[in-house]
Amino acid sequence: MQANPFFGTLIHAVGGVSAATCYVPFQKVKAWSWNSYWIVQATFAWLIFPLLIGFFTLPNMLAVFTDAPNEVLFYATFLGVIYGFGGMCFGYAIKHIGYSLTYTISIGISAVLGTIVPLIMHGELVQKFNEPGGPIIFFGMLLSVIGIAICGVSGYRKEKDLKALETEGVDKTSFNMKKGLILTLVAGVLSAVFGISLEVGAPVAQIAGEYGAGHFEGNANLILSTGGAFITNFIWFLILGIRQGTIKELTDVKNVGRKSLLINFVMSIFSGALWYGQFFFYGIAHVRMGAYKFASWVIHMSMLIFFSYLVGIVMKEWTQVSKRTYRTLLVALGVLIISFVVMTYGSMLGSEEIGH
Repeated sequence: MQANPFFGTLIHAVGGVSAATCYVPFQKVKAWSWNSYWIVQATFAWLIFPLLIGFFTLPNMLAVFTDAPNEVLFYATFLGVIYGFGGMCFGYAIKHIGYSLTYTISIGISAVLGTIVPLIMHGELVQKFNEPGGPIIFFGMLLSVIGIAICGVSGYRKEKDLKALETEGVDKTSFNMKKGLILTLVAGVLSAVFGISLEVGAPVAQIAGEYGAGHFEGNANLILSTGGAFITNFIWFLILGIRQGTIKELTDVKNVGRKSLLINFVMSIFSGALWYGQFFFYGIAHVRMGAYKFASWVIHMSMLIFFSYLVGIVMKEWTQVSKRTYRTLLVALGVLIISFVVMTYGSMLGSEEIGH
């Protein structure tokens, strides 16, 4: 397949929109605890959709996994299991500090670690830096980190603004930067593990490509990574649902209502579809990045952060902050946009040089 980093970046943007909006449907879920919503969306995001889409896009799907080395299958899935705890922390963090900051801090950490660690694992860090366009891509990554840091500053300023409102009688106690920060740090590190899981499972994608999967080959290793995440979350929230008595909400027509129950399932499934969509588009974009596939993760994650801030603005998470805080937010978004352009340019430049 001919490399096209520009088109690949646009597809990463589509994945970013999907990821940034994946938890928005929860706003329409009524009379359900977070446990019930999460177990449904996780089942569809990490098990049903990956298997279903894989079945339709991967020729000889069973043969692909049969031919793959057992150690690759194990470690890719095991890393997905570890990431599963990060997914849980991510969801809880949103409840404490909102969409914008959770995505920014958590995904920001993931963007850097998920890009650098695989390069170190393969001993390619210096090599990629010295290749045509390499320095430009790494400079774009640096700009992305700076943009993420500025987003963090805007978050702390937001917390101060909301505390000032509390003294004026406006209740904003649900915003808790301390708890949210701890959760997002854990989620960020473990989210990077998901990227590493995809990298470890890359040989499975290559086998899928040999069977004719084309630009859908990434759906093969994605099944392993998401399957591991599903195992962690399903066991955790099933036990939690039984212990807290919330599992019965899934079939409680009497108290929830038939219509509300249907809406809850539809919204939770839609949420799962959006989560899965981010990596469905990630896989399609990744194969188009040419010699600079390693930049896919940081580009994708930066896109996710950017669009999550737009979602946060639409959901009015920033309506009660000072002008200074809002200006800081706009500067952060501006830096992130510049980082996208720089990384895309570096990828295109490198692909053109290698093509010659």
